[in-house]
Amino acid sequence: MTAESPLQIAAPDLAAAAADWQRHLGAERRSAPKTLEAYDRDLRQFLSFLTLHLGEPPRIASLSELRPADIRAFLARRRGEGIEARSLGRSLAGIRSFICFLERRGEANAAPFAAVRAPKARKSLPKPVEAGQALRLVDAGESLAEEPWVAARDAAVMSLLYGAGLRISEALGLTRAEAPLAADVLRVTGKGGKTRIVPILPAIRTGLAAYLRLCPFALPPDGPLFVGVRGGPLSPRIVQLAIERLRGALGLPDSATPHALRHSFATHLLSAGADLRSIQELLGHASLSTTQVYTGVDASRLIEVYRRTHPRA
Repeated sequence: MTAESPLQIAAPDLAAAAADWQRHLGAERRSAPKTLEAYDRDLRQFLSFLTLHLGEPPRIASLSELRPADIRAFLARRRGEGIEARSLGRSLAGIRSFICFLERRGEANAAPFAAVRAPKARKSLPKPVEAGQALRLVDAGESLAEEPWVAARDAAVMSLLYGAGLRISEALGLTRAEAPLAADVLRVTGKGGKTRIVPILPAIRTGLAAYLRLCPFALPPDGPLFVGVRGGPLSPRIVQLAIERLRGALGLPDSATPHALRHSFATHLLSAGADLRSIQELLGHASLSTTQVYTGVDASRLIEVYRRTHPRA
């Protein structure tokens, strides 16, 4: 436990074990500092609940005496405080990690915690931008940037998000040598180092060429394709701010974000008749189930295809 964790929420043996667990996560598991903070916070919240629930600061032995109902009571309390299912699931995962650590040392029984299911997070459907709105977002002439090269840069980035379905990290991760100025396809390295090939439309090549022609910096082949006003790598936040400004000027909803352009890429392809398997490949999704979320966005088209093609329709 950290210095923020008063010992009154845990008996000395449990507090010492929690400190051992934190050291284990940092030294052996190499968990990120933010992960360590989150796990420590989740465990403190759980121990604070147990102190009230049991009437005394819990000991290591107290954890083995817990029933699934006790753990569900903690989750219910947190839910009553307005904590959403996704955060509750992360909290439960952190607590389970600690209990499993104790179980490996022969000090606790993790079975009651394994018996509790994590709350199901609501699957939120993507909110794509309408085709006309998306085209205005990727139009350099609509930009509010004072410098023409910055306007061209922002439009080129957004054209890769909407026209090729790239994640913002994928677009900003491109090097100058990878700029698809003459090629019809682009090799993209996505999550987990997985590579895919995406088609590059002439309009994307034109936008990239305009940006490179106006860019005041010499871009080395192995350096970033997109740079900021000082010549360093372009931050995703700068692109987000550019779209935020455009939203207000163009009267677009708050759902118009860089990632919404990627959603729009998939949704508009689906509306035009593309099959899910092809969209999966273009987006770089490892599983088709991830891509299937887009079917909820354009159910009307799927129903029409069904009615038109099924023998019994």
